[in-house]
Amino acid sequence: MNTIIDVVNLTKIFKMHVLGGKEIIAFKDVTFSLTKGTFLGISGKSGYGKSSLIKCIYRNYKPTSGDVFLYNRDEKINITMIDDHEMLKIRKEKMGYVSQFFQTIPRVPTMDIIIEPLVDKGWEKEKAIDRAKELFIHFEIPRNLWDAFPSTFSGGEKQRINLMRTFIDCPEIILLDEPTASLDQKNRDKIMEIIVEMKNQGVSMMGIFHDKKELESLSDDILYMDRLMDVIENNTIQIV
Repeated sequence: MNTIIDVVNLTKIFKMHVLGGKEIIAFKDVTFSLTKGTFLGISGKSGYGKSSLIKCIYRNYKPTSGDVFLYNRDEKINITMIDDHEMLKIRKEKMGYVSQFFQTIPRVPTMDIIIEPLVDKGWEKEKAIDRAKELFIHFEIPRNLWDAFPSTFSGGEKQRINLMRTFIDCPEIILLDEPTASLDQKNRDKIMEIIVEMKNQGVSMMGIFHDKKELESLSDDILYMDRLMDVIENNTIQIV
């Protein structure tokens, strides 16, 4: 299998200026690879840097040290070193991110939210809408909600919209930060089905799930953050 991401000795330390410059280690010297078409699970107790790791790879956070190499065709790009404009291009063309929270936009219909990534890429609006309609049907979003405001949706419907907005652009890599959190079992099962289908279509994924059964059912391999961070704890370095 071909490697699509290499993470090498990645470290994130937060400097807390409100606490007199105190340093808090989120994670330290994390190394792993993600191969094409596989799912890497990220496991660990709360406070062991799982979300911080995902955010560093997506560059919501800038790592303190280490490297994240992205293999793009014949290129090897260190995304810890590129500027924000280049990173935005990678997000637009290659990498999606789904968190457990869906920030609704007031008075913007769901259809417009879903098609925005395609319109930004230059798609004709009608063609983008046709693509969105396929996803609405597949994700079982009732037709009467397609032009409604997402602020009125249930938690499961909002999370499906969250996934649709990422999936419509067909990214090669998707980072998932607790996409089934706070959902009932029926909606959890539906989200899991969608993620499995995306994986089966060759999307490379990395994800955090607190539910052990969900994590194990999806994962080709699992990165155990608590085992990595226990070493730091035993050396009396504070973590978040």
